[in-house]
Amino acid sequence: MTPTDAWPSGYAQIVLDEVDSTMLEAMRQGPNISGPTWILAYSQTTARGRRGRAWTNSKGNFSATLIFRPDGDGADVALYSFVTSLALFDALADLTGRTDGLTLKWPNDVLLHGGKLAGILLESSVFSGALHLAIGIGINLAAAPAAEDVEVDALRPVSLVGETGLIITPAEMLSALALRFDQHSRSFQSLGFAPIRTAWLAQAARLGEKIRARTMREEHHGTFRDVDMQGQLVLETAKARVHIPAADVFF
Repeated sequence: MTPTDAWPSGYAQIVLDEVDSTMLEAMRQGPNISGPTWILAYSQTTARGRRGRAWTNSKGNFSATLIFRPDGDGADVALYSFVTSLALFDALADLTGRTDGLTLKWPNDVLLHGGKLAGILLESSVFSGALHLAIGIGINLAAAPAAEDVEVDALRPVSLVGETGLIITPAEMLSALALRFDQHSRSFQSLGFAPIRTAWLAQAARLGEKIRARTMREEHHGTFRDVDMQGQLVLETAKARVHIPAADVFF
């Protein structure tokens, strides 16, 4: 197990009792940070997920955002979704001592026993001419939203306590996640996306099975075959093999 009192070198952390949104706070802090900074809040009043959707933030759940300046020209920032989901998978394994039932759903969810346990949101901004990336993470450690509070066709929400009986605090989660993110981020920076992609695919939910992928303009039905080197979903449909850069996926 990863020690929960360890912390990666070079990372700062800000812990707040309450904030409107850790993503919004990260954008406010962005112009002033001197290095990668984790922002953890025990309560959020206006949390949101992908495409502006509301994110329920119950007491005891995990809500944090990492803001940092990615290396390079920023062309590969979207791939940090895979870096983060791998780090989250490993951190949960470190803290619980188990991986059974944990899978990764393209592009940015972590599942437990087939239900949605965690979500990841990436947003970028430019401060003083430098690109900054904010990675927001929400984990249902203690409680999951009610089924009626999620979209129709969405995966059922689950919590770690509800599925395993294990209690992990947000502070413990932050330490384990920060260590694992640092590890995978260093690998990504030095070795590129290939090893991250391989490790992610090893934990991918529904690989080789029929799924639906809904973009802003159309819906594709087919078999989930791969994730390419740009992080795109590779779907084999009745007509062709298509590469999809962004979509909502349904099982």
